[in-house]
Amino acid sequence: MSYSCTSAARTSAARIITKTPSINHITPILQQLHWLPIKHRIEFKILLFTFKAIHNLAPSYLSDLLHVATPSRTLRSSASIHLTVPSARLNTMGSRAFSRSAPRLWNSLPPQLRNMDSLHLFKSTLKTHLFRTAFSL
Repeated sequence: MSYSCTSAARTSAARIITKTPSINHITPILQQLHWLPIKHRIEFKILLFTFKAIHNLAPSYLSDLLHVATPSRTLRSSASIHLTVPSARLNTMGSRAFSRSAPRLWNSLPPQLRNMDSLHLFKSTLKTHLFRTAFSL
């Protein structure tokens, strides 16, 4: 799946909104508008669905794809929700499946993000986290 069309539309929209000529680099403009790059926007959506699935705010067909890992012994990291990442048969499409990509992304989040209960607070903190990651702030 190619995101170039979406990325180009987003770039054009950013340039129109800010009246920036095409000779200028787009990254500072995206930062100024507080827009996430496409890759991070996709991760945001996947993680939002994951949060909703874990907290029973999503349809059961999504919740059924995720499994909370239960450690064999008590660890400091046991306090945060950790998901089991299933193995993939196909290297190309298997790793893109929600059942595999969602736990992988979720487990990469800092524990304080994974432990949040409020959807509103999670969305806000997640966007800030991804924004800092995207723009190395």
